[in-house]
Amino acid sequence: MSSPLVRLVSSLLLLSCIGTLHAQSPTPQPSAPPIKIPPMPGVRQVFDVPYVTGGHEAQKLDLYIPENTKSALPLLVYIHGGGWAKGDKNGCPGRGFATHGYVVASLNYRLSQDAIFPAQIEDCKAAIRFLRAHASEYKIQGDRVGVWGGSAGGHLVAMLGTTGDIRDFDTGANLDQPSKVQCVVDWYGPTDFLHWGEKPNPALDTLNTGIAKLIGGTITENPEKARRASPIYFVKKDAAPFLIMHGDKDTLVPIQQSQILDAALKKVGVECKLVVIPGARHADPIFKSEPNQALILQFFDQHLKQ
Repeated sequence: MSSPLVRLVSSLLLLSCIGTLHAQSPTPQPSAPPIKIPPMPGVRQVFDVPYVTGGHEAQKLDLYIPENTKSALPLLVYIHGGGWAKGDKNGCPGRGFATHGYVVASLNYRLSQDAIFPAQIEDCKAAIRFLRAHASEYKIQGDRVGVWGGSAGGHLVAMLGTTGDIRDFDTGANLDQPSKVQCVVDWYGPTDFLHWGEKPNPALDTLNTGIAKLIGGTITENPEKARRASPIYFVKKDAAPFLIMHGDKDTLVPIQQSQILDAALKKVGVECKLVVIPGARHADPIFKSEPNQALILQFFDQHLKQ
C-alpha cells in the first residue's frame, strides 16, 4: 500500500502532465470573418445571386443597383483577376459607379482548380445572359453592357469583347440572350499565350504556371488550346471598342500583350485606346487613382450613355 507521500507525488505528476498536454494543444483560432461591403447611400446591394441554377458555388454575382430610378440603366460587369486560380468578386473597384447612373455587377467564376478553360469564359457569358434575362428585375438596359477586368479578369473581358458574335462559348441557360458586350476596359490582361514579350512564355514547358493550369497543360503540348484561350485570335472588325491600360514596369504580364492587341484591333478598324502608365507595375494601386477612374467613367459614358 502506497504511503501518503507517494500518492501526493503521483497526483502532482499527473496534474503536471495534464497541464503540459493542455499547453501543447493548439488554441482554437477564430475563422476570418467574411469581407463586409459597406452600405452605399442610394444604392441597393444584392449579394451572391446564382447566375447558373444549381451550379457551382463560384457561379454567383453581386449587384449594386441605384435606388429611386424610374428608367433602366446601363450595366457594368466587373471580372476579378488572380491568375484564374484565386480572387473574388468582393474586390470590385467599380461599385462606386452605381452612383453615376450604372447598375454594377461583380462576378465570381470557376477557377482553374475547379475546371479548366473554357469554363471561365463560359461562366462570364452565362452571367451576362442571366443579367439580360433579368433586366427588368434589376433595372438593366440590356443593350448597353460594358465589361471591366484586371489581369486574368482583363484576359476574360478581352475574350468577351472579341467573341461577341460567335456562340462557341455560350452554354447552359438563357441562350436566347446574347453575350455580346458594347465596350471593354482591359487592365493589363494576357492576350496571346503563344507570343509572350521578349522571352518565351514560362507556360511553354512548365506545368506550374497560371496559364498552364488554365488550359490543362503546357503550351508546347497544347498549342491549339493556348490559341483558343487567346483573345487576339478572335479579333474581327465587329469586336467591341476597347480601353486598354498597362504599366510599363509590369514584370508579370508584358506590356507587349496589350500592345499587340491594340495593334490588332486598330488594324481591322475597331476603336481602341491604349494608355501606358509610366512606372506602374502589375496591379499597381495607381490604376485605381481618381484620374484613371475618371478616364474609365468617361469611356463607359461615351459608349453606353450616348
